[in-house]
Amino acid sequence: MIRLLIFLVVVLALGWGFSWLADRPGLISITWQDHLIETSIMVAATMVVALVAAAMILWWIVGVIWTSPYSVRRYFRARKRDRGYQALSTGLIAAGAGNALLARKMSVRTRGLLRADQEPLIHLLEAQTALIEGKHDEARQKFEQMAEDPETRELGLRGLYMEARRLGANEAARQYAEKAVEHAPYLPWAAQATLESRSQAGRWEDAIRLLDQQRAASVIDKNQADRWKAVLLTAKADDRLEGDPKGARDDAMAALKLAKDLVPAAVIAAKAWLREDNVRKAATVLEGVWKLGPHPDIARAYVRARSGDSTTDRLKRAEKLEALRPNNVESLLAVAQAALDAHEFRKARAKAEAAARMDSREAAYLLLADIEEAETGDQGRVRHWMAQALRAPRDPAWVADGFVSEKWLPLSPVTGRLDAFEWKAPFGQLEGPIEEGSLAAEEAIASLPPVSAIRPETRVEQPSKPIIVPVSPSSEPAKPPQTEIAVAAKTPAPGNVTSKTGKSPESEEEPVPFFGRPPDDPGVKDPDAAQPPTRLRLF
Repeated sequence: MIRLLIFLVVVLALGWGFSWLADRPGLISITWQDHLIETSIMVAATMVVALVAAAMILWWIVGVIWTSPYSVRRYFRARKRDRGYQALSTGLIAAGAGNALLARKMSVRTRGLLRADQEPLIHLLEAQTALIEGKHDEARQKFEQMAEDPETRELGLRGLYMEARRLGANEAARQYAEKAVEHAPYLPWAAQATLESRSQAGRWEDAIRLLDQQRAASVIDKNQADRWKAVLLTAKADDRLEGDPKGARDDAMAALKLAKDLVPAAVIAAKAWLREDNVRKAATVLEGVWKLGPHPDIARAYVRARSGDSTTDRLKRAEKLEALRPNNVESLLAVAQAALDAHEFRKARAKAEAAARMDSREAAYLLLADIEEAETGDQGRVRHWMAQALRAPRDPAWVADGFVSEKWLPLSPVTGRLDAFEWKAPFGQLEGPIEEGSLAAEEAIASLPPVSAIRPETRVEQPSKPIIVPVSPSSEPAKPPQTEIAVAAKTPAPGNVTSKTGKSPESEEEPVPFFGRPPDDPGVKDPDAAQPPTRLRLF
């Protein structure tokens, strides 16, 4: 574009000059060795321009002839380079497609057409070809050569890092990642690997510092960086909780500012406040996270905030949590557990049944079994709820990469991934056996009679053995089939005062259940076999 403008300007200048001379005619006289030469100004100007053009053309011809050997050599060199780059491109595509034969062929051809010191991609092609051929030692040598070249250092370190991870040499992989971060902290793979390695070593300060550098370099998204920093601060606070409660409190509160729903940070902050006997601050922190998402760890820390509280006080605190998030499973379970500890069985049963109706999972049925054990001691009812718990879905837990942990951890013990644990039902965990008799929550609750239907004289706290009570078939109350057993007993005929053995009914022994009788002798006929069995209730 600039050359075109210059050309136009020169043409316009020449035209304007000739026009100016044409408007001012005149003669030019030249005397040279007794010769007189006269011509007009226009002809003289034209001759001057022609001589300048001829000189320029002559200079160009001389230059072309003079530089022709170099031009020919450059032409063939460019042609060879183009063929080399075409072979390099074909080889890289073949290596990416897994065609080892074509990749090796193109690698050899590229070596013959291009110089490796001028084109570092040749090392990459050879390394990739060696990898797909299974020659890992040769590939590592190529990556080491690339790591020594400043132009390909990052690519070589990446290859060495991947090879170390493949071999399980985690320490070597960590060193390669650290070296890559020193030269290029903006590399995502190196920054992530270094961050995880420092976290695994418990170097929380170094990990947080590196995370801030990555965020400043826009390597990590802002929201992701805030979440990871909150996790690192929580892990740091957990380590400092015993030795430095104030420092742990500050770190946990800083983590909550970055991730307001981080349950472990809230629990650690509450524990730190309680170490300073500041119950109000601890309760405020726990209530704030509870409103965002109820969690059993929050409920446990809130209800047992003061070790000297009575069970009634703990029940009141649990009811306060329920008021903050009503109609929630975790709220109902927290109140039910606190009511059970306070021996308020009616409230505990009502809340546990409501939780089971809302979400019929294992914890609700186990709590109902505990309530039955503590209130009635009826082992039949306890086994009923235990059977329902066995068939119910599992409770949520801290899960990361298939690993289930009882407590939250900042890193996955399987892969070392940061912030891997999630609160959810364990994936792939075996649930209870599928039976035709499994009941829904409403049916499971309705299948048992109310506690008031059990006669008070038959209730015991901890029965040592079953109590068998004979019941007349005419006056027998309606009971579920699982709580009654049939026993073959001797029934005296109406109007007889004595039994067939000659003894009065009062003096006869108490009927024995079927599982307590001696085995029948097939050779002896039982004279009372025709008598109808008596229905007995087992409490």
